[in-house]
Amino acid sequence: MTSSRRPMLTLPRALSLIWSCLLAAAATAQTAWPSKPVRIVVPFAAGGTTDLLARAMAPELQRALGVAVLVDNKPGAGGNSGAAEVAKSPADGYTLLMGTVGTHAINASLYPKLPFDPVKDFVPITLVAGVPNVLVMNPASAQRYAVAGVADLARAAKANPGKLNYASSGNGTSIHLSGELFKSMTGTFMLHIPYRGSGPALIDLMGGSMDLMFDNLPSALPHIKSGKLKALAVTSAVRSTALPELPTVAEAGGPALKGFEASSWFGLLAPAGTPGDVVQRLQTECAKALGSAALKERLQTQGAIPSGISGAEFARFMAAETAKWAKVVAVSGAKVD
Repeated sequence: MTSSRRPMLTLPRALSLIWSCLLAAAATAQTAWPSKPVRIVVPFAAGGTTDLLARAMAPELQRALGVAVLVDNKPGAGGNSGAAEVAKSPADGYTLLMGTVGTHAINASLYPKLPFDPVKDFVPITLVAGVPNVLVMNPASAQRYAVAGVADLARAAKANPGKLNYASSGNGTSIHLSGELFKSMTGTFMLHIPYRGSGPALIDLMGGSMDLMFDNLPSALPHIKSGKLKALAVTSAVRSTALPELPTVAEAGGPALKGFEASSWFGLLAPAGTPGDVVQRLQTECAKALGSAALKERLQTQGAIPSGISGAEFARFMAAETAKWAKVVAVSGAKVD
């Protein structure tokens, strides 16, 4: 007669089983992302193009990820305040930045010291969209200075040094640098007034306390169509499909502005150290959304050019843009006000 006995669970074996369970639990936790809301920090006030693009992407990511995706506006210091907050956030995939040409290309040359490193403190996810800027004026200001086009504006600025003022969404933005480049190339002086985002700057521009602005096209477009703003030209190298009748600054500005080009772009980034599988998941879902017919048409109608490139491609793009804008800052003599 044979007797069956259960094997004794020795202490080493018990510890080994516990350790295996802990490792399995840790692996499960790592693959459970996302398990809570994801936050996209917009480093400018609501109403500008950075904000509009973040709010266009949020519901797309929310559907794909199955958790709430929230937009959190953190304006200040030309986008540096919000970018610094994200750089110091946990690298767990739950805090992202809608970065811009300002935060991740221009500001490194414009500010003597940044509260974050645009390269070392972030991992790029994808370029969301490129956007031309558009030179717009308050209609009453345009009438007062007899400005019908870009060449007229250059003449008016030269004849009235310091009397014309131009708004921007903050120091270091392409909106600011567009104005500085215009001043440099035309040999004129206009007073720069930085705001905490395009939204509040546009309010004052339409209200008449500002004369002009080189705003991102998506945020200015509704006001151009309503007649509240007078559009003179786009700052891109080619005309925009959203306003094909509008010339470029280089086309309309005469010999002094030949070669003028100063466009904007916006992309998602995460804190350095964010797990690679999380970054790849975000890039994949963004690319799907930006490639969909509905979102693509919506953004293009607003004047944006959707992208969705890989993180590696985005990193190379930002490096090239940083070098390009360093030259623009040097040529224009732009300074932080």
